[in-house]
Amino acid sequence: MNKIKFFRTIFFLTTGLILAACAAVSCGDDFLDREPLSVLTPDVFYMEEGQLASFTVGQFNLLPNQIEGSGGTPFEPAAYYFYVSDMFTDNQANFQVTDGIFYSPRRLVQNYDELNGCFSMLYSLNYFLQTVVPRLNAGTLEGDRENVAHYIGEAYLMRAWRMFNSYVGYGDMPIVRNVLPDRFEPLVEASTRRPRNEVARFILSDLDSAAMLMKTVSPDGRRQRPSRYVAWVIKSRVALFEATWLKYFKGTAFVPGGPGWPGAATYPDFRFPAGSIDAEIDWFLQEAMTAAQAVADANPLMENNGVLPQDVSDPVNPYFDMLCNETDYSSYSEVLLWRESTQPLGPHHNGASSASTGNDGCGMTRALVESFVMKNGLPVYASGSGYAGDDYLEDVVKDRDDRLRLWLKLPGQKNILWDDPNRGSGREYEPVFPLITVSDWSKYITGYTSRKGATQHGDQYTPSSHRSWLPCPAFRSAEAMLNYMEACYEKNASLDSKAQEYWRTLRTRAGVDPDFNKTIAATDMEKEAATGNWAVWSGGNRVDATLFNIRRERNSEFWGEALRKYDVRRWRSLDGLITTPYQIEGFKIWGPMKDLYEQAREGSPAQYAELRYGTANATVSDPANSLYLRPYQVNLSNVLYDGYHWKMAWYLYPIGIQRFMDLTSDGDISKSPLYQNPGWGLVVGREAEQ
Repeated sequence: MNKIKFFRTIFFLTTGLILAACAAVSCGDDFLDREPLSVLTPDVFYMEEGQLASFTVGQFNLLPNQIEGSGGTPFEPAAYYFYVSDMFTDNQANFQVTDGIFYSPRRLVQNYDELNGCFSMLYSLNYFLQTVVPRLNAGTLEGDRENVAHYIGEAYLMRAWRMFNSYVGYGDMPIVRNVLPDRFEPLVEASTRRPRNEVARFILSDLDSAAMLMKTVSPDGRRQRPSRYVAWVIKSRVALFEATWLKYFKGTAFVPGGPGWPGAATYPDFRFPAGSIDAEIDWFLQEAMTAAQAVADANPLMENNGVLPQDVSDPVNPYFDMLCNETDYSSYSEVLLWRESTQPLGPHHNGASSASTGNDGCGMTRALVESFVMKNGLPVYASGSGYAGDDYLEDVVKDRDDRLRLWLKLPGQKNILWDDPNRGSGREYEPVFPLITVSDWSKYITGYTSRKGATQHGDQYTPSSHRSWLPCPAFRSAEAMLNYMEACYEKNASLDSKAQEYWRTLRTRAGVDPDFNKTIAATDMEKEAATGNWAVWSGGNRVDATLFNIRRERNSEFWGEALRKYDVRRWRSLDGLITTPYQIEGFKIWGPMKDLYEQAREGSPAQYAELRYGTANATVSDPANSLYLRPYQVNLSNVLYDGYHWKMAWYLYPIGIQRFMDLTSDGDISKSPLYQNPGWGLVVGREAEQ
């Protein structure tokens, strides 16, 4: 394979989405040595509506979805199913204890990086847009003009989404809008990393193009293709991400122009387009607010009547069904985009069976559970809250926010209401106590397990546990409300009438007193910090009670839905782990429930193993460490026994060394136009320097 062809693929790769789920995509010479794309897609193609519609469908698996092994990013790896996407954060702990992406002490500079995935898809997008946009302007594309424009808008959206997830992991990125010539010099020039704020502005520009071209309702009429509202909710997410990143990393090497910024030599005269970093932050916050409001005002939330169905005669709860039972979201106003799974041979996952058992060994944490307020709006520790305590799981949810009460599974609850004679997996009833002592994937690793992503319809529990086809919402308008609230407060240090309206709406839907000021006044940040909630912190400092409660509201609504890893990075919430390792905790095992386990074991010793600690065959953690189950301190051999660690450099990923070499004529990396991310060296196999 000649070097120019290799370069060509590298540079299209660098403008795209880095997905851990795409790491298996072959990058071998057989692909790189194919005939140019112009030979494979002659002028007669991309000429009519159906061809355009088919092209973008092939990109959609990169959007959040329920299909096992897809929808991940390098920093949000593909999960077993969608609703355990917060594994390895303060929200969810995982049975498989190692995480080579987020917390592993083996994070090293590699020869290659995650940018090697999915480059061919990005090349296709650039080629597609370069081909069809002139035809759109010339009026030569056949078909309904609005539909044609919509499908081109989808391509802009997908390019933006890929670019977003690239820049989330790597910061400064090259920006390549078009297919490049097979010549060394222009390819090297195009490889130059652009400051991250410029990358974010480019992404917003693509999303503006997408919104301009797309309809408010996608042509399929079922919300299974992106719409203008999807472009706007993503825009609000991107703008909020960059604004808060710039704010909380201000004064460090992680922002353009900051002290030690590695791009300084490349951009010695760097200036923010808005005039200063504070003005740039303000600009992004305003963009986030504008886009978010456009979505939130037009797409109302689904109703929650508070019913957790336990009998077929119980009333339907639309909010509950949205995250559990529903198989068709086309009429759900809150769901902006969803991906349908098909049975029995189409895309599938193991979500139903996992959510009816132990969540594939991915449990909710104590920090998450304790963060939910009471129905009266008070934190659990506040005087007069009415909190029943956590000696028993039933007490934990009593009079709590419905987003805990509906989704935290309790002993004896019925998981399957409409059974099926062919059902081959799934647990019809919750066990008497969480199965914390088993050693397989049915283990209730923290004792707290979620029913998000479950279904009460037995036909989803096929003989093969990995053959569920329950879909999930990829984007919801609730996020737009939360994005607006946070951006508004970050921008103005106060909440305008629209932000207050959204907050009251979200709390009312959750069955919580809509008076958020009541919660703010009762919030004790020292006590919140003691729970281990990462949202308390930004850059080693505690945030104020209002901002914390905005973050709390966000997490109460979206825990397990792939936002937490975005959020804790942009908030710079992990600095404390650099000096003080973080220990995951689950439910209160060393209380009255201990005795109940022993009683249950007498009748069913095979199901309830002895509670042993401090031995080679331990089943639980030592009560001397905590009254609460510490899943990573059950066995000394656990690589996370001492807790989660962090390094400052880990907020971004290192650029692979081969990439530096490929951008020189002789492989001398000192001549490369690239620069490494802060804290990472240029030696393969080295850990982060700080």
